[in-house]
Amino acid sequence: MKKLFLPVIVTMLALTSVKAQPGKTLVTRWQYDRNGAVSITWDDGSVNQFKVALPILNKLGIKSTFFIITGQIPGSQYQGKFIGRPVKDIIKETATIPTNKDNFFERASAAGYLGLIGTLDYHYKAGSLIDAGKTEAAYKAIDECYSKVRNGEFKPGIQHNDEYRDSHGTTWTEIKKYAAQGHEFASHMITHPRLAALDETNLMYEAQKSRLDILHHLGVQYTFSAEGPFGTENERAVSYLSKVYPALRNRMPEPWLKEISRGNKDTPGNTDKEYVQYQRGATTKTPLPMMKAWVDTTINRKDTWLVLTHHGVEGIGWEALPGQELDEYFTYIKNHEDKLWVATFGDVTKYMRERQSAKVQSSLNNGKVTVKVSHPLNKAFYTMPLTLKTYVPAGWKKATAVQGSKKQAIKVLTDKNGTYVLYQANPNALPVVLSGV
Repeated sequence: MKKLFLPVIVTMLALTSVKAQPGKTLVTRWQYDRNGAVSITWDDGSVNQFKVALPILNKLGIKSTFFIITGQIPGSQYQGKFIGRPVKDIIKETATIPTNKDNFFERASAAGYLGLIGTLDYHYKAGSLIDAGKTEAAYKAIDECYSKVRNGEFKPGIQHNDEYRDSHGTTWTEIKKYAAQGHEFASHMITHPRLAALDETNLMYEAQKSRLDILHHLGVQYTFSAEGPFGTENERAVSYLSKVYPALRNRMPEPWLKEISRGNKDTPGNTDKEYVQYQRGATTKTPLPMMKAWVDTTINRKDTWLVLTHHGVEGIGWEALPGQELDEYFTYIKNHEDKLWVATFGDVTKYMRERQSAKVQSSLNNGKVTVKVSHPLNKAFYTMPLTLKTYVPAGWKKATAVQGSKKQAIKVLTDKNGTYVLYQANPNALPVVLSGV
């Protein structure tokens, strides 16, 4: 049979009604050619996430992502601290120089480390105002904080935020065991600060040192994802975080991705983007039917990645949801797994990026189809198998896919464009050889 060589195929091309030539190959939008993707994520690492929610996930065979506060875990090398001038010099200076754009970040960074109970609240207030774009109000909050410090209105002591306190009770040994079960662990910084209120030195300390503790205890594959606390979308904070972590739940820069944050009431709607990241965060006031409707939307749209953000569980943590409700909800997701790819935040990110940058070459020779898929991304992280859809000769009834030592028996299917097979292929590896009978 004459050898047919097909040129590189852009993976996002839609199939036309013209019958596809045997050998034509594309990468499916989602793993296993599902309709959509779902990632179940958790913020803070509060203890009942592991005691109550994780057993439910394991029972259902669902892998999820935990964004953990590393500074409070026993055995972590890095804890919260202020890096900069002596705080007594900063306090003294506030008596004569009002807070402004030149000194705000230093003062807001130091506010939680003055050895006083109550000043950390002002760090959070100022950061919240910066996130909201209320710069002048943030300056006034810091001026009020330091005025009270100078007047002796705070009691001495060490203060931690609620999220930090609620995270106590889990060890690196336990986390390593959970990671071995297939769950992704990722950074939620050292102390859960308001990143928008930190200066460069202290922001990078939170990001980089949290990463180093995760690297030391879990390995490099767990240094891929991060979430800046409070879902910050502050451009300055996100730009620093993106220098440390390849993927942020806060924001990703891909031109082919429409992002809807959990605080945004928008719906996926019409878009010319290839993908939609649809973040939703259930609180104690969110009706379960609404939560299920998010899943239904994902099934019906074909282009949507539902990213669920959870916090507290069974009375511990912010907006703690009951375990029974989580069990029912996750079971609902599991029951639709034939249409949904349920995977960690990191794995879905990797798949989309690999697909968008992939090059596929295929040839038909002597009744066999040879397919090679590659991408230029960092191979330390981007090793996700891709689902390929290859059109094959019409006479095939059964098929096998062989890549190196791996052999897959695959079904032969048909659509309006011809006869095809779906199979898993590792990029940047040996070609896949498809054979049929």
